[in-house]
Amino acid sequence: MKDKLNISKKDRHLTILITGGSSGIGYQAVLKLISLGHKIILPCKNISRANEVLTNILNQSQVELSKKGEIFTPIMDLSDLKSIDLLCTELKNKKVNIDVLILNAGLQYTGSKTPRMSTQGIELTFAVNHLSHFYLTQKILPLIHKSNAPKIIITSSEVHNPNSGGGKVGAKASLGNLRGLESGLGFEMIDGNKFNADKAYKDSKLCNILFARKLSNHLKSKKLSIPVIAWAPGLVISRDNQGFFRYSRQYNQVGQILFAFLARDILRIATSNKNAGLLLTNLVCSKKYNKSGFNYYSNRIISSGKFIFEETSISNDAQRRDLSDNLWDLSQSLIDKILR
Repeated sequence: MKDKLNISKKDRHLTILITGGSSGIGYQAVLKLISLGHKIILPCKNISRANEVLTNILNQSQVELSKKGEIFTPIMDLSDLKSIDLLCTELKNKKVNIDVLILNAGLQYTGSKTPRMSTQGIELTFAVNHLSHFYLTQKILPLIHKSNAPKIIITSSEVHNPNSGGGKVGAKASLGNLRGLESGLGFEMIDGNKFNADKAYKDSKLCNILFARKLSNHLKSKKLSIPVIAWAPGLVISRDNQGFFRYSRQYNQVGQILFAFLARDILRIATSNKNAGLLLTNLVCSKKYNKSGFNYYSNRIISSGKFIFEETSISNDAQRRDLSDNLWDLSQSLIDKILR
């Protein structure tokens, strides 16, 4: 896949907050955005990770220091809602205005037989991929309102759709009647069923799109014209030990190596972090993606080694108004219960 940035040299520099920017797709997008002169707020889980990311970025030879934008790496742990609170309070006190919010962080630990829990006792995939982003968005919205060119971008996946290539493999995304979420703290799966790490990830990606659609309607009701973009980068497989599959490798290292070799090098159905990062950069910078309301784009494979990035239909469940409304309300109720 080859893509070029469609950006005018006269476009002003943006202040961009991105989650999941310390590795993988997010990191590649950060490198490009900094080279274009944009200011990046890249929250990191701890000081050690923040220092490592800063060192890596400064050592990137393709980023010319004379043209480089600013970067700020505050501490924020997406597995802890109170950590999100602290960062948002810090940004508010500093009177930071956000132009673009990118909810890119995504966790998957397929292969694990038991659930991992967040600081507040919520299954970690749901906590990080949906609930924390739901809460972060609410806290950041007052800072986005003042922006001259606001935009919210949410990284989802085609596996949210049971009819997609990846969505057909294994357990399929389905939230049922949200019985697990409705039960409150300590649930393993949103639908209330027995834990399945692969399905937990697919379900969280469905939550991303339901949240994006509801958020768009919420903003419209407030007379706010802020594009809300959900997108799917396609199957992204890194050649290093970073990137998306780094947690899943802990549970099946040989299987992951074989899968990566087959998908990336033989069938050529996977794209790279760099190419996916360029797509994300385009979503941020190109006026092509300034359409108001909710929009969903997917990096679809059309033949071996060839992809097309285009507006795509979402799954039947993702289109359900009742499901998006209930997910929003129950997510808010859970957060209220945790933080009261």
